[in-house]
Amino acid sequence: MAKTKTSFFCQSCGAQSPKWLGKCPSCNEWNTIVEEVVNRDSNTSKIRIKPNAQPKSISDIEIEERKRFPLIDGELNRVLGGGIVPGSLILFGGEPGIGKSTLLLQMALQQLNFTVLYVSGEESEEQIQMRAQRLGFDNPRCMVLMETSVDQILHHLNEMKPNIVVIDSIQTLQSESVESAPGSVSQVRECTLQLMKYAKETHTPIFLIGHITKEGSLAGPKVLEHMVDTVLQFEGDRHHIYRILRCHKNRFGSTHELGIYEMLGSGLKAVENPSDILIDSSTEHLSGSAIAAAMEGARPMMMEIQALVSTAVYGTPQRSTTGFDLRRLNMLLAVLEKRCGFRLGMKDVFLNIAGGIKIEDPALDLAVISAILSSNEDIAITRKACFCGEVGLSGEIRPVSRLDQRIQEAAKLGFEKIYVSSFNKIQGSAAIQIIKVGKVEELFSEIFA
Repeated sequence: MAKTKTSFFCQSCGAQSPKWLGKCPSCNEWNTIVEEVVNRDSNTSKIRIKPNAQPKSISDIEIEERKRFPLIDGELNRVLGGGIVPGSLILFGGEPGIGKSTLLLQMALQQLNFTVLYVSGEESEEQIQMRAQRLGFDNPRCMVLMETSVDQILHHLNEMKPNIVVIDSIQTLQSESVESAPGSVSQVRECTLQLMKYAKETHTPIFLIGHITKEGSLAGPKVLEHMVDTVLQFEGDRHHIYRILRCHKNRFGSTHELGIYEMLGSGLKAVENPSDILIDSSTEHLSGSAIAAAMEGARPMMMEIQALVSTAVYGTPQRSTTGFDLRRLNMLLAVLEKRCGFRLGMKDVFLNIAGGIKIEDPALDLAVISAILSSNEDIAITRKACFCGEVGLSGEIRPVSRLDQRIQEAAKLGFEKIYVSSFNKIQGSAAIQIIKVGKVEELFSEIFA
């Protein structure tokens, strides 16, 4: 009887080692090396996207016209760049319970003009049917397959020839050519290679649902993200009803687009105008609140920044943020302390972006310091004003990109004035008062004069 051969693989980057190591020499991650069974007859190296390929001159290559698959879901359409490209491999990640399976099942049920195969290795047929009834959709062309063997899945794909395939999830699949357990580095890589081969040869788009680790990154080898064409991340606070769909990689479109959904009992509803839900509509003026004109991709949106500044009870002041980078908050507080003379070093500062949305736009800086100063002075800022600008380390207000679109969005929502950097060049005129400020001191004088 032949001896079973094993090898050691890194679960983070997929690097192979002949022995166990505490630290991966490739990605420098600790405690990620695991032992897996290696089959000599594995056909991983035999997979070819196009058999008998010959080198050609780049000018002699003929481009076949294949239009994108239009989707009913407008938010998913926008994030993908206008639809699904035939033959694309799309990796869809997110935390447990965030709504990955719900969103893709909803997408599959909405495509009445296409045959969709939904492959599930985690749920039974009855569970999927109950979820479909809750979503309120009925599509006879949406087929459900309960299977974890990638060889059997490919057999059904060759027989059905569906237009779209959804795999839930890639960590549950296993190939007969690899003897490791499902979810291991070898299995994930082998199954993805076989599905990629089918997608490229038949021009069938495939969605792969992927698990994430406790650090928030996609589980499995890092090479998985390099193999696929698009990487989508479904984010959001489970205690809020809003979810964000981000694109981290897209070979066929922009990675700056953003999709926002509202989690309801009947499924995920696309939010067409996020500015309406991210701003408190109350008329009461309270201190520590400011409206920011943010930008995510090509979509401008107005969001409320809330701050609370209070005297520190203990010796070390607290710094806490929700939806905003804590290190950037510390930087802005240091600028206010050093450059502007505001004594915030011994005060607790709490910052929150309303709605549970996380945005990394540097143009939020001006609204953040306005909310902090408003709470520190206990003076409310008018709800008819909004802010847009980046704050530098010397206390200057730096210009931001796409200012014209932010101003138009503010004017459309009824704001009367917007505070921007004096270094920004504004083209055309807008039905809103534009106040230019160059320093934080000027902003303080304008707001609290």
